[in-house]
Amino acid sequence: RRRLVFDELFRIQLELLQRKKFIEKNSIGIIHSNEEGLIEVFLERLPFDLTNSQKQVMDEIGKDLQKETPMHRLLQGDVGSGKTIVAVFTILKAVQGGHQGALMAPTEVLAEQHYLGISKLLEELIVPDSTTLLGDRPLQVDILTNRTSTVERKRISRGLEDGTVDFIIGTHSLIQESVSFNSLGAVVIDEQHRFGVEQRAALKEKNKDERIPDILVMTATPIPRTAAMTVYGDLDVSILDELPPGRIPINTRWEVDDTLIWENVRKEIDAGRQAYVVCPLIEDSEKLQVHSAEEVFNDLSDGPLRGLKLGLLHGRLDKENKEETMRSFRSGETDVLVATTVIEVGVDVPNASIMVILDAARFGIAQLHQLRGRVGRGEHPSQCLLVGDTKTKEAEERIKAMVRTTDGFELAEVDLELRGEGTVMGERQKGRNDLRLASLRRDKEWVEIARTEASEFLATRDLTSDTGLSEEITLFLGESEADYLLKS
Repeated sequence: RRRLVFDELFRIQLELLQRKKFIEKNSIGIIHSNEEGLIEVFLERLPFDLTNSQKQVMDEIGKDLQKETPMHRLLQGDVGSGKTIVAVFTILKAVQGGHQGALMAPTEVLAEQHYLGISKLLEELIVPDSTTLLGDRPLQVDILTNRTSTVERKRISRGLEDGTVDFIIGTHSLIQESVSFNSLGAVVIDEQHRFGVEQRAALKEKNKDERIPDILVMTATPIPRTAAMTVYGDLDVSILDELPPGRIPINTRWEVDDTLIWENVRKEIDAGRQAYVVCPLIEDSEKLQVHSAEEVFNDLSDGPLRGLKLGLLHGRLDKENKEETMRSFRSGETDVLVATTVIEVGVDVPNASIMVILDAARFGIAQLHQLRGRVGRGEHPSQCLLVGDTKTKEAEERIKAMVRTTDGFELAEVDLELRGEGTVMGERQKGRNDLRLASLRRDKEWVEIARTEASEFLATRDLTSDTGLSEEITLFLGESEADYLLKS
């Protein structure tokens, strides 16, 4: 059995590594200089010290950017581990060499959050510009989303084409045909699992001279090591596994019912803090007896949280209402934000110190961990209350794991054990695995052995020269499955 498991994993790794080798050989990238300049000024101005983990990842990225082969790197970092600083470092590397950088986020809320934070970090940075009288100008950061006005859109488009916009942050708007760059040097894709394969590929093809920008894809949903090696086998993987100093651990508790939790919420509000209440549905449903955001908002406003200022946020609100609700919560005018999972990524309110997740058993581990990461972002002790009964043993194990640890990488391994590995070749994420014998859970050590062996095999020869092995891979994987493996 072990021999056959190895064969199966070895074939997959050979296919991934052979394709990676082919791309590296046939893609023309951009060689970025190793001069400090902008980077040095940026890092000196940071109001905090970098973690050793951040320094190591920046070093890995810096080496990639000096090669002609385009970088294709996955950055895994737990909630709050400082991925944004690494993203800005990557883009500044491109900008200081006279190129441009783009950061693509899956939602407007996240894009706007990035824009607010990054613009502040890059204030007063100067870039060389021979067309100006002084020979330099302030570094230009802009945001492009569906909400950008026509006038602004035209100005930004001109700036991207002539190179005067150095750093663009945006949503899917960045990949529209009408958007073209002067010289796109580096691309960062945040929460990459929320983008389709084609959407991610579209940014790669934005340079007229066909040079491929360096690409960093980031995720705050840690992926088990074996799954990362198999599903993301064509990417180099960097990991941020340290939290910045001063981050206060979040106290997580499981409450079967909500009778006592609203007193906790009131105490936090009385102390000047704010709260999130997360629900699984937008409106009430007879079929599913779970809390809906609208029902909870009304019940809390008239009941246990009467007298406090509550806000409601969900995906069906129009843009103006969403923005006004978020602005009000950020500024502290709203005490409690009742929301669906739209707040899962990109919402950063340091004053929020308590999160209540109703019907917590209905959420997966990755989602619960992401939601919990919305609190504990300031200087105040924070808590996360998981509310509701668990109907299944698996749900109970999920909740217990959340209470036990705040380490996203440990939770990812628990999740793999509980859910199964999903499919490697297709889009189904849960349950049965499509490997015939191997299991990413049970055969962890064989994934690593197969990766090492495939790497050594391809270091000295080409797969096409071994027709027997090449035909075997085609027979077992098939063209379309192999294509999916690489794209995903």
